[in-house]
Formats: sequence, structure tokens, C-alpha cells
Amino acid sequence: MPDGVDDLCVGGLDWAGDGVVLLDYLKGRTAKESTTLNRRAVRLLEQWLQHSALSRRHAPRDYRDALWLRHVPGSVGGPWHKTPITTYTVRAWMAKHQVSGEDGKPLKIHESRIRATFQSLRDRRSWFGSTQATVDPNHTPRVEGDHYLTVTTPAQRDNVETIIESAQADLLRKSRPPLVLTDNQIADFAREFPDRVADMGLDDEAVSELVSGEGDVFVAACTDPFSGLHGPAGKPCPARPWVCALCPLAIFAPRHVPNLLRMKAFFSRQWRQTPAAQFMAVFGPYAQRVDEVLDVFRAHDAQLILRAADAVADTDDELPLLPEERTQ
Repeated sequence: MPDGVDDLCVGGLDWAGDGVVLLDYLKGRTAKESTTLNRRAVRLLEQWLQHSALSRRHAPRDYRDALWLRHVPGSVGGPWHKTPITTYTVRAWMAKHQVSGEDGKPLKIHESRIRATFQSLRDRRSWFGSTQATVDPNHTPRVEGDHYLTVTTPAQRDNVETIIESAQADLLRKSRPPLVLTDNQIADFAREFPDRVADMGLDDEAVSELVSGEGDVFVAACTDPFSGLHGPAGKPCPARPWVCALCPLAIFAPRHVPNLLRMKAFFSRQWRQTPAAQFMAVFGPYAQRVDEVLDVFRAHDAQLILRAADAVADTDDELPLLPEERTQ
């Protein structure tokens, strides 16, 4: 406590060997107490005694026993001081080192509350300094990021920013509703969907290819198979059939309903043979999008789904699968 720290004397240091110190102090609210300092505190104490040795030799006799002896020429009340810190000292140190809080303003130091605040923040109920822990609860998220997650080179910073941008783009793509065209909308595609056409950068030729089926992949029509969204730009997209369900370049038409049902059946077979957590991690988002697209078609023409279901044999031979992806 401040009343005990301010009045510490050199005579209150009881050295028990080279690395252990028993510190005696007077706590005003109770009585004389003592504590054993840890190794870091002992090392700090040794450094301070070495630093203040010169001042202690030249100080008046009444000041030499004070632990926090300091010599400040020109200060009010004389050059010799016994107290460890003052408000002026703290403000000067904070200004010199430009210490600020998370709000960007100078950090406020409450001297009498430092010890109590430290003890309350040292939450040891769920964290014990384990190397397996990723976040110390005694640090704010900003401190964790600045000291442990900040990249050190421009190349690393670019890589991190690229990862963040890609993740954000994926979230935006997954949040967009699927672009589904009914029979009546296909004829007036450019007129009914001018915003989507403009966003995708489609011209009349590209729209014609989509409507005619020239740009079809397995479950949708692709507006640009060479865009490089899932592979090298300028080369055919290498994405697996189900990936197209969440691709922003995909457009679903009634002619894709049979393959969508085949994909739905494939997901059902995978669900039966794959642990739930693994299925949701690999196929979950795509299975949900396929159901959304089929629900849109079902709302416009329920008979379309029934007619297409007759052509589904529920086998892996209906899909372009790799050997390791087969379920039978």
C-alpha cells in the first residue's frame, strides 16, 4: 500500500542469501508487516540500490536510510526526496514516453489503486500462464494484437490483409441470395435483372450463352468459367461441382433442377456415412444453398421438381466425382 511503500528504509531489507529478501514495512491501517520478495522484485531492488548508491553517499544523514532516495536539483522544498514517485513525476514520465490509453488520450494512473487493480485483473481461475492458452485474460484484445499478432514485415502484412479480404469476400458471397431464373424470367433476363447483369459485367453475347446453356457447369450456368475465382485466371475453373452452389458467378435455371436433385441425393449419402461435424465443415453450406435454390423453384412450379425427381437414380455415377469422393 502507498503508506508502506513510501516509507521503506534500507534497514528494512533483510537479505537471506543472494536472491532472497525479507522486506519489513509499516502498514498504517494495521501494523508492522513483512513479505518475501520474488526473484524479479529482488533483481529490481538490486538495480535501484546500485543506481542510488552515489546519491546515498552524498545525501544528508537523515536521508541516507530512505530506500527511494532521489536528488532533483532545483525542485521545490530542496533537492533531496524520500518518496518514490509524485504526481508530477508520473505526468512527466508519461509525456516523455507518450503512454496513452485505448482511447488515444494520456493514460490515467491511480497510484493508490495499482496494487488492488493488479490483483483483481490477475484472473487465475481459468488461466494459469499455460503455453496452450492463446489469449491472456489479463490483456485487452488490443494489447494481444499489438504485442503478439502484429506482423513484422510488409510482405507478412500484405499476406494477412489478403487473407482477411478473402474471408470477408467469402462471407459476402455466402450471404447473397442465389440468382434463380424461372422459365418466364429467362426470356427477359437482361430486362428483369439489369443490376445483376451490370454487376457481373455481362454483355449480350454472355447473356445469350447463359440462356442457351453454353456456359453450363454441373448444377448451374457460369457467367465466366475463366475468371480465376477458384483457380488460376484464364484457365477453366477447377472447383468441385458443389462449390458452384455458393459461387457468385452461378445462375440457376429450370434445366439445372435434375442435377441439383442429384447433388442433394449425394449430400444425403454423404450425411449417412460421414460424421456430422465433418459433413457440416465440408458440405454443410453447399447443401443449404442447394435446398434454397430448390425451394425457389418449388415455389414457382412444384411439378417441375416432381418431374425432375423421376430422372434421379441416387447413385454416384450421376455426378462427376473423384474416386475418394464416391459414397458407394
